[in-house]
Amino acid sequence: MPPDPTIFEAQRPRLLRLAYRMLGSHAEAEDVVQDAFLCWHKATAVENPAAWLTRIVSRLCLDQMKSARARRETYPGTWLPEPLIEPEDDALRPDNLTLSLMMALERLSPLERAAFLLHDVFGQPLDEVAATIERSPTATRQLASRARAHVQIDRPRYEVSRVSGHELARAFFEACRSGDPARLGMMLAKDASLHADGGGKVHSYPNVIVGADNLVRLFASLARKFGGRMDFLQATTIDGLPGFVSEVDGVLQTTALEVIENKITAIYITRNPDKLAGITGH
Repeated sequence: MPPDPTIFEAQRPRLLRLAYRMLGSHAEAEDVVQDAFLCWHKATAVENPAAWLTRIVSRLCLDQMKSARARRETYPGTWLPEPLIEPEDDALRPDNLTLSLMMALERLSPLERAAFLLHDVFGQPLDEVAATIERSPTATRQLASRARAHVQIDRPRYEVSRVSGHELARAFFEACRSGDPARLGMMLAKDASLHADGGGKVHSYPNVIVGADNLVRLFASLARKFGGRMDFLQATTIDGLPGFVSEVDGVLQTTALEVIENKITAIYITRNPDKLAGITGH
């Protein structure tokens, strides 16, 4: 007799989040979790369902990550993880990963990423992580340690409250729509960067743009061209960062803002329509 499907459904939200953190793609995460369900349906005598399912999903993700890395090497322009719109209740946010840290995870090998996520983010004991990735505990500890150093997880964190984040998102949008160089200059850190993902499907900027002066000129130019066709749809939290959903000349996009000491240090804009399925301004 196959295991009770209600046990799997209780684990599904956590498994989806793990797979998303591993892969950076909602669609791929859903596919992996569905494959895990098929494995669950065929299983017998599972003593610890949570640990068993975590191991299955992690191994499926590791297989996916190898091909995903190859695809990203040929991705047109800048690649960003699919935006994750966070729940309004901060208590429902089970981990502290932000979009900027998700980007840092991209620099890791698949095994480093798995070890770091399973141990540091999802709180699995080291011996369970070692069994999952099929490495010794010593090797697993080294993988997690290297990953921790790469993503600089111990750097100072600057929290932005949800209310302040929404206010900042709205103010930044208005500054972009007006193209006011003084307002934009006050909001941007000197070395602020813009990362935009159009996936080759819509107009975007293939390279990262760095420097407040360059960004002010860019947004002023966009305001002159599209200011009357920029619509603010919703302030929200995107992968732990303040952000908003908007339309520019009829094209849906999300914008996430990394903020340190009241200055915007990085702007992440996702315009690739394949990554915005299910996102609306309501």
